[in-house]
Amino acid sequence: MAHWIGVVHRMQAMTAREAGVVAFGHGKEALVRSLSPGDTVIYYAPKSDFEGEPVQAFVTHARVTGEKAYEKEWRPGLTRWVRDAAFDDADEVPVRPMLEDLTFVRNKRSWGMTFRGGKFSISDEDYVRIATAMGVTP
Repeated sequence: MAHWIGVVHRMQAMTAREAGVVAFGHGKEALVRSLSPGDTVIYYAPKSDFEGEPVQAFVTHARVTGEKAYEKEWRPGLTRWVRDAAFDDADEVPVRPMLEDLTFVRNKRSWGMTFRGGKFSISDEDYVRIATAMGVTP
């Protein structure tokens, strides 16, 4: 089992939650194909939406349930590669108070650069720290 951070706007994370799927990097196939059932995904939202207000928080927590990646209509005329997932009830947790304790944030002064990619893996230790703060049993 692996633990992943997905970087999307809050609105995208909520859309994924409602659909019961995970997607990354504008729906790129390779990013969901690398997942396995049982992997966990924590979505980090830098903003509320593309032009929105800053959020800078971990906003949802999911466990991958789908055996295969597939294409799904995200909204009319737009498809994304996704994997089925079960989302937990989770509290939204601001990232700033956690920065000093997160080992994947190597440069604490330029911490935002850590979240530039669409998806990255995190250690068990960091996963437990974030999931616990979100009120999810690791």
